[in-house]
Amino acid sequence: MYYFIKVALTAVVVVAVSEISKRSSLLGGALASLPLVSFLGMIWLYIDTGSTDKVAELSRNIFWLVLPSLSFFLLLPILLKKGVGFSASFGISTAVMIGFYLGMMFCLKKFGIQ
Repeated sequence: MYYFIKVALTAVVVVAVSEISKRSSLLGGALASLPLVSFLGMIWLYIDTGSTDKVAELSRNIFWLVLPSLSFFLLLPILLKKGVGFSASFGISTAVMIGFYLGMMFCLKKFGIQ
């Protein structure tokens, strides 16, 4: 039952973003920009483990890995405005984001951040 509640609540958040965005992209963007997945992940992690150390470590890692994800949100609208199709724009933006993730992970390891 616990896993069903976790899945249902998480699904509601994703559907809410989609439905709200149909009516107002600004409101949908505001809801999507909230770190709801991070909030839920931290809550579920704490409930499952009771470890504030694990939650703190997750929070630190989220901080560092949010930075490369921003490349997706910058590049996607640029490509779409230039007339690149949705699928291609989405794929290119995702590939670039993954490249930035890999670069960030390399840099973090180089500076001893695990």
